[in-house]
Amino acid sequence: MDSALAYRPRRRKVKPIMTKNFVAGVVMCALMLLSAALARVAVPTTRMAAIRPAIELGTAIPVRFGDWEEDLRQAANVVNPTTEAALHEIYAQTLSRTYVNKNGAQIMLSIAYGTEQSDNLSVHFPEGCYVGQGFAVGPTEMKPVATPYGSLPTAQLVASMYSRNEPITYWVVVGDHVVTTSWQLKKAKLAYSFQGIIPDATLMRVSNVTPDTAEGYQVQRQFIADLLAALTPEQRHHFAGL
Repeated sequence: MDSALAYRPRRRKVKPIMTKNFVAGVVMCALMLLSAALARVAVPTTRMAAIRPAIELGTAIPVRFGDWEEDLRQAANVVNPTTEAALHEIYAQTLSRTYVNKNGAQIMLSIAYGTEQSDNLSVHFPEGCYVGQGFAVGPTEMKPVATPYGSLPTAQLVASMYSRNEPITYWVVVGDHVVTTSWQLKKAKLAYSFQGIIPDATLMRVSNVTPDTAEGYQVQRQFIADLLAALTPEQRHHFAGL
């Protein structure tokens, strides 16, 4: 056999220009730039409370409406939305009132308004508030309340201590959206943050002390409907997102 034909030199492998280390470096740089961009976008700078009409709870919520009027003798029965030490840190305003109708039915209304919902400041949901004050709290159920202005998403639970049985209905308005869970609250705040906005939030809580939980919720639904009817459209949007 011809020796020239028998000899076939091996082809030398050409190393790729982009080595694994180079590719990894490019990917890391891209991730760092993306993280920096997202961080810049996600840092909100505009406080919603500063660009929307100011709200004053004491004057916005009437002391008399429909079949209800404030019962000054029972104001002490309303459980605070959170501990006294944290009230001024989290909320700009709070309002606690007890209302009574002509039939003697009583409703306790608690409102807490925070002008800044950020990572460090956030409304406290009633479940933690009542547990922190010694109540036994049952499971929370999502129960929308039908109103002439639309369906209002609400959460319901029962808090009890000794002979006190307190059905509770609550909802939170974050900016322009109603939420009923802490997870929904986080999603709403995140959505606003990508718009560069720090939203405000209003916690609305309606409750009464009664051994008949079903009847208690029925009275609450009537109270909520009467309250919304007594508000202006702008106030209704602020307090119920409707």
